[in-house]
Amino acid sequence: MGIEVAGIGGFILLILNIWAIISIVGSGASTGGKVLWVLLVLLLPLIGFIVWLIAGPRGRGRAAI
Repeated sequence: MGIEVAGIGGFILLILNIWAIISIVGSGASTGGKVLWVLLVLLLPLIGFIVWLIAGPRGRGRAAI
């Protein structure tokens, strides 16, 4: 049962990281900032996603939390 749970968790993390990358690309941040955020999310998937969620650039038209 552990393998199935880890597989589902990994799939959910993949979906969240794809969502984060799409939001980063659509944000109003500079090109260099976008590249750094995408690299952070790709190289450190869980930690990078959490850091992006807290401090990352917001998408166009999306209100800040």
